[in-house]
Amino acid sequence: MARLMLTPIGGDLPESTVAQPAVLEREAELVARRAALKLGWGESYQQRVRAKGKLTAWERVERLADSPDAIRPLLTFVNDGETFGEEKKSSPSAGVVTVCAKVAGKWVVVVANDNTVASGSWWPRTPEKIIRAQEVAQKLRVPIVYLVDCSGLFLPEQGRSFPGRRGAGHIFAMNARLSAAGVPQISGVFGDCIAGGGYMPLISDKVYMTESAYMVIAGAALIQGAKGQNLSSLGIGGADVHVHLSGCADFRVPDDTACVDAIRAEVASLPSSAVEYYRYGLEAAEPHFEPAELTRILPAKASDPYDVRQVIARLVDDSLCWEVMADRGSEMFTGVARIGGLYVGIIANEQLLTPHPSLPAQKRPGGILYREGVTKVATFSRACNEDGLPILWLQDVSGFDIGTEAEKQGLLGYGSSLIYTNSTNTTPMLTVLLRKASGAGYYAMAGLPYEPVLQLSTVLTRLAVMDGRTLAIGAFNTKLDDNFKIVASSEEERAKIEAGMKAVEERIERDMNPYAAARQMDTDEIVALGELRGYLTMFAEMSYQTMGVRRIRNPRIWSMHDLAVLTGEAGGVA
Repeated sequence: MARLMLTPIGGDLPESTVAQPAVLEREAELVARRAALKLGWGESYQQRVRAKGKLTAWERVERLADSPDAIRPLLTFVNDGETFGEEKKSSPSAGVVTVCAKVAGKWVVVVANDNTVASGSWWPRTPEKIIRAQEVAQKLRVPIVYLVDCSGLFLPEQGRSFPGRRGAGHIFAMNARLSAAGVPQISGVFGDCIAGGGYMPLISDKVYMTESAYMVIAGAALIQGAKGQNLSSLGIGGADVHVHLSGCADFRVPDDTACVDAIRAEVASLPSSAVEYYRYGLEAAEPHFEPAELTRILPAKASDPYDVRQVIARLVDDSLCWEVMADRGSEMFTGVARIGGLYVGIIANEQLLTPHPSLPAQKRPGGILYREGVTKVATFSRACNEDGLPILWLQDVSGFDIGTEAEKQGLLGYGSSLIYTNSTNTTPMLTVLLRKASGAGYYAMAGLPYEPVLQLSTVLTRLAVMDGRTLAIGAFNTKLDDNFKIVASSEEERAKIEAGMKAVEERIERDMNPYAAARQMDTDEIVALGELRGYLTMFAEMSYQTMGVRRIRNPRIWSMHDLAVLTGEAGGVA
């Protein structure tokens, strides 16, 4: 009977290979921008929260987690750089902290209203951000914790966050769906929970309230205006009411720290993680090669090549992997490795020149989807889904092959087969946009429209249909000759066309910036290259944590072994 045999991948880098200054500069910018957003509206607002005897949102999250290293932020840059209302107010991270955190040894999704930003109000995109976090919990069937401290909608922009399919009301629909799916939901209510903030915790399995918290459909000011009654919000919907009279909450606790500690105890009481069971007696192991070396491998310039196997070697346990169908579609890498001791399927774009399948003397550029690679990836993706293996997609793709040969080979049809596969897979998928994420290649490689559990970007990511120069050429095509040189009747006209092309190119290049994508939720998080391993380990453990929610075959009966036999490979199995 077949068993898995992993072999070394990658190798030592030449001593002369150093990190490019452009990469290091961008990662330093990432660190600085994160730190600024973590402050919310600033130190003075944090002190205002603490003066009330309360913790900030981040202090609650950090107390809840097992350690600072057990926190993986998500959607940090939503609304970054945007302002709202006539007063042009900012909403750092859309006024809500969303993370995956390990709590009592189990991964959970955490949603925490940022009480330093307009008392935790919901801004444009805040509901969408909360819903996205709920979707992660729903897909992986892992617990979700709500640390609720929300004064309702930011009313000057209510038209952008109240209605619509992804508006604030959809949060409560997700609450219900999570409950129906048996996903544990635990809420701590810490402060002003008005309207939607009051509804948000109610469908949770357990609801804790502090002595200073209240949940109300409408606050005291609104009631006084509507009914002329002089009341306090605490008297209307505090713990006295909702724990002892209405039954809308389960437990009362004295303060924030007691509430967070009680939630930790609830998570600890949940069934234990299945991760150890699915490791099959293996221990998690660090890569043989340091993940920090990725800054020495990935070039900042999107067109510069690199060996994707060197990247994989710095992400997987012991830098060991089984490459599947290695002699087919060599522009694509497909293989199985362990991450955190757990088996994961890996699909990646090769960036080096690869042989033409029918013209061995010719080489083809990497980062492009050709027929052989597309069929290989579709087959491998189906096998992973059948075997229950989570899939890691490492994207660095310029798009599909184009031209006469591609059309005659029916590349459109084969691409549709891959898209069908990724659209119907039920196994968890995580997509990393290493650098280029271009055109339909971004779709075919399980980009965000195809609903991976998460999509991560790096500081090098460029997400767009095409780069700025190419798009400018397309936009001004009627003004160019066959060699893409400007055709003009005068120097004045030439200068005008040059200026127009430059403006288009610069605008597209700005749009391709990863922060632009993260601002509008076109990617879930921007991570430093050295952080990728930690996020991938989290993904693997979350994918295997809950038992019985998807079929996970034992490795002896994987479809992968059948593929190895049919393609004449023997390296991966024995």
